[in-house]
Amino acid sequence: MRSSARHLLALLTFAIALVPMTAAHAQLGGFGFNRGGYASTAQQGADYGMSEMMRAQGYENLKNSEAAKNWQEAKTLDIQNRLRWTETYFEMRKVNREKRAEEDGPPVTQEQAIRMAAMKMPARLRSTQLDPATGHIEYPVILTDDGYKPYRDKLDTLFAHRAASGGSIPYSDYQAIQQTVNQFIDALTKRIGDYSAGDFGRAKNFLDSLGQEAKLPAG
Repeated sequence: MRSSARHLLALLTFAIALVPMTAAHAQLGGFGFNRGGYASTAQQGADYGMSEMMRAQGYENLKNSEAAKNWQEAKTLDIQNRLRWTETYFEMRKVNREKRAEEDGPPVTQEQAIRMAAMKMPARLRSTQLDPATGHIEYPVILTDDGYKPYRDKLDTLFAHRAASGGSIPYSDYQAIQQTVNQFIDALTKRIGDYSAGDFGRAKNFLDSLGQEAKLPAG
């Protein structure tokens, strides 16, 4: 009894499922699909579903392929842009170097460098200005002002030591002479308004030459 009931239920289920297909068959007058997309047979329904699935899979594969192609093209374009930027950067540096070299002219030769250095070097003091035997310094008149006495006293002592040692001085004395001369020049410059241009220029040149003497042998 139970087996018959199950059999009857299966037949009813099949009949219900067959209704859309029979309606489609009646509309089209044969096997196939109606406008609603219903299959005329179970096999055709399965084939239709499989074809739709394959069509969707193919569309997805196409979109993935296009996306990969677009990504590769974008990556290639980025690499090319970076390469062009790098080439442009170094080309601009090269042009700048060449332009500066053109404006600067040819490099200075060793002979020219020596000659220019000699032109900038202060003239050596005469023996009447700096006695090589005693180290006595004969200052220009404006440097004998009492306000400059501390600088004169220190320089007198240092150059007296230099003369006593035959013109040879330790590095500490050389540094002390340079420092004192620079301080002397600074003090003189602060009072530039007190002197004529000629007097100030002669005093400044004298101090420059005095600092230079520390680098040279006494003579």
